[in-house]
This record gives sequence, C-alpha cells and structure tokens, in this order.
Amino acid sequence: MRIVGPVYSMPGMDNARLEKRYREALLSDIIPFWEGHSFDGEYGGYFSCLDRKGNVYDTDKFIWLQAREMWTFSLLFDQLEKRDGWLKMARHGAEFLAKHGMDAGGNWYFSLDRAGRPLVQPCNIFSDCFAAMAFARYAGISGDEEAKKIALGTWRNILARREQPKGKFLKQVAENRPLKSLALPMIMVNLAGQMEGLIGEVEAARTADGCINEIMSLFLDKDRLLLRENVLPDGSRCDSFEGRLVNPGHGIEAMWFVMDYARRRRDSGLASRAVDVVLRTLGFAWDTEFGGLFYFRDAEGKPPDKLEHDQKLWWVHAETLVALTMGFAITGRRECWEWLEKVDDYTWKRFPDPKYGEWFGYLNRRGEILLDAKGGKWKGCFHVPRALFLCSNELARLGGDKA
Repeated sequence: MRIVGPVYSMPGMDNARLEKRYREALLSDIIPFWEGHSFDGEYGGYFSCLDRKGNVYDTDKFIWLQAREMWTFSLLFDQLEKRDGWLKMARHGAEFLAKHGMDAGGNWYFSLDRAGRPLVQPCNIFSDCFAAMAFARYAGISGDEEAKKIALGTWRNILARREQPKGKFLKQVAENRPLKSLALPMIMVNLAGQMEGLIGEVEAARTADGCINEIMSLFLDKDRLLLRENVLPDGSRCDSFEGRLVNPGHGIEAMWFVMDYARRRRDSGLASRAVDVVLRTLGFAWDTEFGGLFYFRDAEGKPPDKLEHDQKLWWVHAETLVALTMGFAITGRRECWEWLEKVDDYTWKRFPDPKYGEWFGYLNRRGEILLDAKGGKWKGCFHVPRALFLCSNELARLGGDKA
C-alpha cells in the first residue's frame, strides 16, 4: 500500500540495505532465540532469565516481561505473518497470565515463581500497563472475549490508580517532596493507542492528548529541550538527585510515542517538536569519547547518584533507532539520518552476539560487555524485536511502500 505524504531521501542513503538487515535480524535471529529458549512447556508462560547460550539460569517470572513477550508475538502474528507458532506463543503467555498474574482485585503482581505463585505484591503499575497492552493486542488476533475483559478491566484500574500509582507501596513521604514521574504519562500515550480498538477513538485520543500536554508542558525544559524524569506537580524543578535526573532512553522513547501519535493525527508541528527534543537529547547524552548513549545524566552536570549512569544499555539504543528512523520518515530532517547512521553503527558493532544470537544488554562506558546474559529481570523479548520491526517498517516507508 502506498504511503500518503512525502518520501524522503539523502545522497548516499541506502535505506533498502538497512531495512533488509533489520528485518533479517528480527526473523532469523531475535525471534528464533526466544521461540527456542523461553517457552515453559511444563508450567506455562515464558522464561526470561536466559544466559548467553539461551540456557535458563533463573525460573522466576516477571509480569511485565511475560506481558511484553505475549504482546510481541501477538504483534508479529497481527502485522507481519499469520504463523501458527507465533499465535501459539502468544496464547501460551495469555493463558498463564490470566490464571496467575492478578490478585483478587485485578491488580497485577510484579513477579511470580515458575509455577505462578505470587512473589512480589502489585507494587508497580507498569505490570498493569504491559498486561493491558498485551491482552488488548491478543484479543485483536484471537477474538477471545476473556482477553478483552482482562484488557478493559486492567485499563480501568490503571486510570483509577494514575494519581497514586504506587498506592500503599510508596516508600517516599510524598507530602514533603511530591514528585511526578515522566514514566507513567509517556507509557500512557502509547498504551492509549494500543487500547483504541477496545476503548474507542474518543477516549484514546482524550487520554493521549492529556498525557502529551503533561509531558510537553511539565516535564520538558523548554529552553534546553530536555525531558526531566521527575518534576513537582506544577512542573517546577526540584534541586535534588531525582529532580535533576535525565533518562535519555525514556525521553527519546517518549518522543517517538508522541511522533507516532502526531503522524496519525496529522499534526506536523507536534511531530517536529518531538524530533527537536530527540536531537537535543542525543547531543546531551552522547558519549563523545567512547561513543554510545549514557544511561543517566544529571541535568546540571552534578555528580549523579546512580552508579550505572555511564553504562550503555541495549534498550536505550534500540529506542533511539526507532525515534530516528521515524523522525526521518516523518520530517526528512538531515540531522535524523546523520544521527541514525551514527547510532546504527555503534549499536550493530557492539550489542548483537554473532556466536549465540540475540543482543547483549549491558556494556560499560567503553562499550565492553558487562553481562553476557540475553535476558533477566529487566531484559526480555520486547525492546529489540519491537525496534527491529518498527525500524524496518519506517525504512520501508522511505521506499514508498508500507511493510
């Protein structure tokens, strides 16, 4: 199907080669790795703690990684190819999560043991967010009424918890430093789009519009075009570790969520503004000595409190590739393509494992492997396959055809 709108190019641009590499890596490397190693045929669900070779080294199951993998296979079945194996993988996660993932009130636990017994209470609203996203996508490919019910019930719970997402599990004394976090409004922009088929266009747009307004008015430093991770309720700055924290990966991921929404709404001004933020964030977070993007930065250049601040992480670079391919496809801005070539070169030289497949997740500042496991408590079947899928689609757009 032809894309409505301009198709951009630059001298020497070889988007067809990049598209082929991204798509082949997705289908010949990343997805086979998870299909071959993560399926728990005895208890249900997926293993996420996989060593370099794909061997299971821990059997605990973390709800948002279970939901993310379920969503990934549902997406591939829905938008790439109707493979029975992908539907089976998605159903496998859906059945396990529906049976074990929630407490009596419909709140999603943080983690379970292998058999599905809860280990950590529903202390993290992002378990709910990824569960809603997964069940909405699965309902779309399966027509499963129970999946629709779970997705909608979870969505309503999220809306009810938005103002106090931690609830009784909040550690901070909130009245003394009532910080708002970027993480929830950014994910709600994306989640609203994922839920649109179930909640309707009006509610999805109202939710996304409100979250985007919050992001761009409260969290965005309009002079520096950097997104703070935490601000006071009125958007004013808090001079503290948390208040000065910049998470480049979050900021860049949030902006491609905004770009994607802006494209669907045909709002070129909003899309361009999001690209501005991505480019400014890259200039702020790029390591000019060793290359790659820092995990965390202090907005004022003060010593950060996070010891891992100078690590180079897989998901930060994966989300940046999405933002840059999307930004160029929408706006045709030269800076997007120039940064794409730079980030692509760094990423493909360091993260993929040529021997055993998939990507390493954690590098030190110099780009050396810190941990050679392919999955764990935080890394699963999500950021890499989603990025490869979306990047290949955006690169296909540049050829004038929708993938």
